Amino acid sequence: MTANTQIIHQEIKQFEKLFKDAVKSDVPLLDRILKYIVKTKGKQLRPMFVLLSAKLCGQITDVSYRAASLVELLHTATLVHDDVVDEASHRRGVFSVYALWKNKASVLVGDYLLAKGLLLSLENKDFKILEILADAVKKMSEGELLQLEKSRLLNIKEEDYFKIIRNKTASLLASACSAGAFSSSGDLEITEKLRLFGEYTGIAFQIKDDLFDYGTDDIGKPTGNDIKEKKMTLPLIFTLQQISKSRRSEIIYIIKNKNKTRKDIDFVIEQVKLAGGIQYAETMMESYKKKAIDLILEFPNSEVRTTLIEMVKYTTERKK
Repeated sequence: MTANTQIIHQEIKQFEKLFKDAVKSDVPLLDRILKYIVKTKGKQLRPMFVLLSAKLCGQITDVSYRAASLVELLHTATLVHDDVVDEASHRRGVFSVYALWKNKASVLVGDYLLAKGLLLSLENKDFKILEILADAVKKMSEGELLQLEKSRLLNIKEEDYFKIIRNKTASLLASACSAGAFSSSGDLEITEKLRLFGEYTGIAFQIKDDLFDYGTDDIGKPTGNDIKEKKMTLPLIFTLQQISKSRRSEIIYIIKNKNKTRKDIDFVIEQVKLAGGIQYAETMMESYKKKAIDLILEFPNSEVRTTLIEMVKYTTERKK
């Protein structure tokens, strides 16, 4: 399933042109890497949320396009840096920048994209948009570091988990929606409402990602990648709260010491399913999806509103 974004088809084309121009460089190596990034880019969900939020709250303006470009520049910068941190060889099914050009180039390219985004806003005096997005980048870093700290100790509670994903994943989507809203309305109250909408959608999106690890869809088998990486996600956190002390100790021991063995990973996955961890995570995901949709339903009925609701549904019904 994909959301029908035909309503902003022309606007997305305009955004893509602006983004392509924004990542050009006179340095041959840098230009080659940037062209590779543009060629292998993802679904561009965040720029779509910027433009749809702008259209919901008024008319799409030059500020809206720059906000969409800033969001994508910052998002791309964080992905390039994430691949270095995670030593990830692939991104979206193709070789990552890290795999092809190694550490130094990857870190510098991420820094370059971040600087280009800041300059795009500063040169056009889009100070409020820059403030919104800079806050998101700060929160993303805090979320990553909190997750790193908690994964070492394996003592994460549910409130920690939601704090991590609110900062690490949802903050950028929240800022995309609020930047879009502000770009067309200039209204701080409406901007905050769209920020909350983006946050709720982002949380639902991340819980869906966590569920993929357990093979909850008809396609594919459980991967157990989060268990291998000692990531404490919602299904597992809930399970550890429900089971006996001895079984909890057994699972934590596996995650700490035997998290690469397929048999042990499958055992943990089975325990999560038996304890109702999957159903609990799905219930929480649906709860955040409903919160997001309820907020958008406060706006007048329109094609844009319908498309945004479809986008929220897509984040929780997608197959990958």
